[in-house]
Amino acid sequence: MAPSKIPETEIDRVLSYVQPFISQHLDAQSSIPTKRPFVLGLTGLQGSGKSTWTDALVTALQQKFNYTTINISLDDLYLDHDELVNLRTNNPSNQLLQARGQPGTHDIALSLGFFESLKNSSEDTLIPSFDKSLFNGEGGRAPHESWRRVPAGTRVDVVVFEGWCVGFQPLTDEVIQERWNKELQAQTTKYPTQTLKDHAIEHLLEVNSNLRRYCEMFVGPQHFDYLIHLDTDDLVNVYEWRIQQEHALWQVKNQGMNDDEVVRFVKGYMPAYELYLDQLRGGFFKAHEGGKEKGQLSVILDKERKIVKTADIS
Repeated sequence: MAPSKIPETEIDRVLSYVQPFISQHLDAQSSIPTKRPFVLGLTGLQGSGKSTWTDALVTALQQKFNYTTINISLDDLYLDHDELVNLRTNNPSNQLLQARGQPGTHDIALSLGFFESLKNSSEDTLIPSFDKSLFNGEGGRAPHESWRRVPAGTRVDVVVFEGWCVGFQPLTDEVIQERWNKELQAQTTKYPTQTLKDHAIEHLLEVNSNLRRYCEMFVGPQHFDYLIHLDTDDLVNVYEWRIQQEHALWQVKNQGMNDDEVVRFVKGYMPAYELYLDQLRGGFFKAHEGGKEKGQLSVILDKERKIVKTADIS
């Protein structure tokens, strides 16, 4: 199970890298009529503890630096239940679109509307919410009256935007084809980390095209000011982490997935890790014009989710 609390010393260490960028951004915005919040991206493998990290970062930014800070998850920007059902019905052979998660399963209009609303402090900003427990676990959008609200007139200093594929950037069709061809002879293991061969090439290319559209509109490097990446030195840990989380869920609610179901679930995300992690690890902002003014921190976690290394790869 993900740690219930991140040690304060670790949060302080991470924010020692981030805070100077926030301060510089807010100073530069002080003379601009339409102010834009500092967008701090938090990306991480499944089970790495993104939600726990997000809560700790928001608390520290508010209490230690007095920054008005809000957070949103990419998970809260999913299509509503009926739209997800229509998506999988219309794409019956594409296993990557049979459940929420992959690029193509999110509501772009809702996403753009949220970030645009942050520029207009004269009106309330509503933070979308998706309830994963609805429709027997398939999930659906939570009622609007339950969404968190930022009152009109509030200047938001920092937005922490977390998500499992935040930081991923599309590849060329040729690179995806090459990697798919290379994996056709890969052997299946208990916790597979080579799964491209399990999917038709056209389905991988479709998700890649969806990711390209996402990056252009709201998750590309031009939309962030800093990125924290929760990573690991062994992708197999993703299976272990997710199984641990499910075991904990069984203890609390006496329901959840069994180990085999967890493995199948994680396998649905593994192709994206295979395709996009290396580029993310090399630097999210490296090819972006103006990237030198932005920063990226890699936080390497071991099997127990303890930090073994932090690296500034700005």
